[in-house]
This record gives sequence, C-alpha cells and structure tokens, in this order.
Amino acid sequence: MTGRGVAVVTGGSAGLGRAIVRELAARGWDVAVIARGPDGVEAAAEEVRATGRRGLAVTADVAESAQVEAAADRIESELGPIELWVNDAMTGVFAEFLDVAPEDYERVTRVVYLGCVNGTRAALSRMVPRGRGHVIQVGSALAHRGIPLQAAYCGAKHAISGFTESVRTELEHRRSPVRISQVDMPALNTPQFDWVKSALPEHPQPVPPVFQPEVGARAVADVADRPRRRSWVGLSTVATVLGNRVSPWLLDEYLARTGYRGQQAPDKGRQSMPPNLYEPVPGDHGAHGSFDDRAKGDSVQQWLVRHRTALLAGAGATAALAAGLAGRRSR
Repeated sequence: MTGRGVAVVTGGSAGLGRAIVRELAARGWDVAVIARGPDGVEAAAEEVRATGRRGLAVTADVAESAQVEAAADRIESELGPIELWVNDAMTGVFAEFLDVAPEDYERVTRVVYLGCVNGTRAALSRMVPRGRGHVIQVGSALAHRGIPLQAAYCGAKHAISGFTESVRTELEHRRSPVRISQVDMPALNTPQFDWVKSALPEHPQPVPPVFQPEVGARAVADVADRPRRRSWVGLSTVATVLGNRVSPWLLDEYLARTGYRGQQAPDKGRQSMPPNLYEPVPGDHGAHGSFDDRAKGDSVQQWLVRHRTALLAGAGATAALAAGLAGRRSR
C-alpha cells in the first residue's frame, strides 16, 4: 500500500505524542516512535502496524544527542529516508522556582529544549542534503506566556521558539525546500499530570479549558499535510498569545491570583504514578490522562482553521453574489 513516507515522533509512547502517532498512521504514514519506556514505545508501534503501516519502536532518551543520532540511523536503515520529524518529548516539575532543585531544572531543560534541538539536528542533517523533509516542533501557549509553578517548562518552550526561528532563517538563506513548523498547544488531558514531579499539595491539572490530545494530534497532522510556519491550537491559545502581546502586566496580576489554584485538582486525590523525570514509568499509559470528565474532544478554532479554504471561497462567492445583486439594482 502506497504511503506518505516515514515519520518520526519523539515522546510518542504516551500523551499527545501517542495521539500524534495514531493520527499520522491513520493518514498513511509509516511511523517510528522514540521514547524511553519500552512498554509504551512497542505498544505505540504495534498500533501503527495494526493500521497496515510500518511501525518501529526505538527506545532512546532525547536529552542525549548520541542516542538520538543512533535512533535516526536505525530508522533510516529499517524504514527508509525520514520525511517528517515531530519533536514532542517533554517532562516537567510543578513547584515554585526557588523550590526546584538545580538538577531537576536542568533535566527538564535537557529533555524539553535540548531534546528538541537534538531531534532537529538529527532530522535536518539528513533532510537538507536530500532537499526534502519537514520538522514540526510541538510548542505551547506557554511558549508565549509563562505561568507560575512551571518555570522550567515555560523557559524551555520559549527557548524552542527562538531556536526554531533561528534555524528557519538559516534554511531560507540556503534556499532549502526543507520546512520547519511550530504548533502551539492548549492545555491537554495527558498522563503528564499523573506522573509529573510535583511539590503541590493537590493533584496537578492542566489550566482549563482542557482539550483531549486528539485535538492537538489533528493539528500536527494538518500541518504535516499543509506546512505552515506557526499554528495556534484552540481559542485559549489564541487568547493567551494575543493577550500577552496587548497587556502582559494584566496577565501577570491575573496569573499571580489564579495560577496556583488553577493548576490543582482537589477532587482527583493523590497522583497515581511516580514521577517520570529521570526514569520512565513502566507500562503502556496511552494518550489520555485523568481529566476525561472535563476535556473537550474538538475545538471550534481548529475546525475553522481546517476548513478555512472552503470558508474563504464561500465568503468570496457570497460577496460576489451580493455585488452582482447590488449592481443589478442600481441598473
């Protein structure tokens, strides 16, 4: 069966990454899954195979550049040239900055930011000489606006944005046809909040409104189909980005008042899993976290983006019809 080519998803064993793996396979991609936990990696690859596509499970820590390079070599040896690389691997610590141990802060930075750097290097070093390929960075609304209790994660996501802009200009200078995109996510219902290292008194939660990871996965796959420089997912992300541009001082005050309470869920009890900051949590944890009861399965904003061509065509036709009717009346 003819496919779209070979895609790589880092952090593809669980959460948003797992949903991206499923969505890409459903759209005809062969998918290599990179993550640390062998159980989730193999389960994700098996889901790819179940669709009739080729799936490859690769265990590696994206914080280690040598492991990422070895993973890329294996993928190209077994599946063929990599056409799409999605950097999604992440981890985090929920605590005030002064309460985060230096080694924990560095670990988050190495996984979230340097993991993205290592993946981009492995992808571009193969794509640029061939003159084809696409790298997608999974960003966040928190790449535009920092919030309390997540300084390490917010800092890393901001760094990814600057890094991606820099690399994009270098590709344009080369006149390279290789594309690099960033897709900024809203709060998603993933296992992140069950295994994040946390100093909070209550169970960590994503800041509402919360979306299912499939919403983000469809956005990534849409950008893979039709490359765009940057995409914002969900009205909450749009509002965060634009609000921070217009009145960051108001967001400072608002988040100082609500950001602590808004990131905790007293009704969820204690966290159900140990932290995955340094070691993966054994088992296959799928795409969803503990917030199915409050997560939205779709986004009006993403529906509008997905159907923008038809909507613009319809608006143009309506305007032309109105202009024609007005002309007939004037005659």
